[in-house]
Amino acid sequence: MITIKDLSVKYGDQDKSVPVLDHINIEIGKGEIYTFIGPSGCGKSTFLYVLSGILRDYEGLVLVDGRPVDPKRQRIGLILQNYGLLPWKNVRQNIILGVKIKGQPREEEYFTYILKQLGIEQLLDRYPKELSGGQQQRVAIARAFLLKPDILLMDEPFSALDAINREEMQALFLKIWQEHNVTTVFITHSVDEALYLGSKIIVFSDAPGKILGVYDNPCFQLDNLRCRDEYYNMSMQLRKILDKG
Repeated sequence: MITIKDLSVKYGDQDKSVPVLDHINIEIGKGEIYTFIGPSGCGKSTFLYVLSGILRDYEGLVLVDGRPVDPKRQRIGLILQNYGLLPWKNVRQNIILGVKIKGQPREEEYFTYILKQLGIEQLLDRYPKELSGGQQQRVAIARAFLLKPDILLMDEPFSALDAINREEMQALFLKIWQEHNVTTVFITHSVDEALYLGSKIIVFSDAPGKILGVYDNPCFQLDNLRCRDEYYNMSMQLRKILDKG
């Protein structure tokens, strides 16, 4: 689904360039969630901006379904840490913004279904400033799924929420994802979140970011995850890798 070969990114002028990502190589399978974890400043968000088509100045090869990244041709859902809602548009307008930009017809039945799944059908006339953080996050997720994206990119979307709301949003997102199996790249700095949400876990080194390892996640979709030995063992393994990296 997503092929990345020798991806390197530098910021700044040639004479004073700072390497951010260093020769990233990975294949991301169709219909899976890959969680990427690493220390602050290791280039995780930069990696996401390359996949979204926002950042085009890089070396290497990045393909989606065998084609170069092109947001005009591919449906790419992007959910940012600050939710990316426009303050002058109400909830309804924010949700349909993606399909409107793409020129896609809005499927009313699917629109209603997504609203009900996320529990925001009563909020359509409100503006972002009138919503809680959790409600804003639900609006951002609704906008992304309404687009029926080929790939979904998520940049620490739950990090601003308190612990209870964060776990609720993780569970809700996973429930919706299970119904649609969108290929998802999820950036996080939380080992717990990486274990809960990722079918595979990719660990980045300190800057400039390199891939230290790609791991199958034995914890993915297990019931009572945080009470299991698999969770504890994998958590310890990831923390050791991060400490060394």
